[in-house]
Amino acid sequence: MKRNNFKVVDGLFLVAVIAFFYLPIISLMIFSFNSDNSLTHFKSFSFKWYLELFKNEEITNAVIMTFIIAILATIISTFIGTFASIALAKYKKRLRNTVLTLNNIPIVNPEIVTAIGMLLLFQSLKIEKGYFTMLLAHIAFCLPYVIISVYPKVRSLDPNLVEAAMDLGAPPLKALRHAILPQIKVAVVAALAISFTMSFDDFVISYFTSGSATNISIYLYTLKRGVNPSINALSTLMIIVITIVVIVHYLRTNKQIKKGVKFNEKSI
Repeated sequence: MKRNNFKVVDGLFLVAVIAFFYLPIISLMIFSFNSDNSLTHFKSFSFKWYLELFKNEEITNAVIMTFIIAILATIISTFIGTFASIALAKYKKRLRNTVLTLNNIPIVNPEIVTAIGMLLLFQSLKIEKGYFTMLLAHIAFCLPYVIISVYPKVRSLDPNLVEAAMDLGAPPLKALRHAILPQIKVAVVAALAISFTMSFDDFVISYFTSGSATNISIYLYTLKRGVNPSINALSTLMIIVITIVVIVHYLRTNKQIKKGVKFNEKSI
């Protein structure tokens, strides 16, 4: 009896948690189809705000710039961080631990402190704030997350792997490409995902280093408390895209797992 009561309580708690997280999102999606500009009263079904979204050049430019900055920062930071992790694995223990400790500081540091530090750096170097400074700030912001994602995987590899490939006649770059990168592919993909998410979602660092440049987070901040249902439409489109990506990834992963299980059963 007590066990059944615990199951009921656990179920209610789970429902409450799911409702807390997803009801605001569902509400946002519903009111993106509202013909009125109210966010509390649904008048009638309409695609009005989706049409307004694509007509609004300010929002469109902000979204495009957000994607450009996020993609460039992700690619550059992942490239630098991956090769830095490979090089770091070859360092002596004391130097390696020092570098890793320094790498962890920006992660645990409050984002506002990092943003002010970036701002002061650009001002001291007399670099005019704009898209370039925002990109540099995002690269520096994402880089520690790449290293902390890729380095453990590099560290777990056989240290003689590259030497063995080179002994078999492979040049250093070819040995790196065929012996190391395939082994750390999963960690690199994870680093790409984390970097893109951090860059796309960032506001504080973008706000302090952008100058007159605008991404979607800065645009939303400038709205303050104004009502713009087009943002609901934009958010709904983003949620749909993310949901599709997650479902496709789940189906592919599940398919690969089933293939692996079948292969193991046949081999047995």
